[in-house]
Amino acid sequence: MKIDEQAIRKLAELLDETKLTEIEVAEGEQVIRVSRGGMIASGSPVSFAMPSDPTIPQQANTNAPSNVAASHPGAVTSPMVGTIYLSGEPGAPSYVKKGDQVNAGDTLLIIEAMKVMNPIKASKSGTVSQILVQNGQPIEFGEVMMVIE
Repeated sequence: MKIDEQAIRKLAELLDETKLTEIEVAEGEQVIRVSRGGMIASGSPVSFAMPSDPTIPQQANTNAPSNVAASHPGAVTSPMVGTIYLSGEPGAPSYVKKGDQVNAGDTLLIIEAMKVMNPIKASKSGTVSQILVQNGQPIEFGEVMMVIE
């Protein structure tokens, strides 16, 4: 499945404009779903704590990495919502570690989305200076996963 990054970005913008929490479009066999507010595990009931007044701004997650990495020109951001895997299979070494040299096109990690494993490749050559994700971690569209300098 080829990932249409532009379509995902437009759907994310539409979510913000319309204040929807989820949107899904399908064309033939290809389906793109963009949601905000958390991952849903199939087969498990999920409940979310909602603020009593949704117009009141909520406190930011202070455990999240700083947004300094997001402004870095070598920031590698997630093109989709999914689950991060740092290696190709359980027990295998990670594709990259902090300090590794990578070339454009090298696989950095995998994002599982809708039961499809999507390799995320380096867009430029350089040194991995930060890895901001952990194996098995859920990831949202646009979150910084690592930085290549």
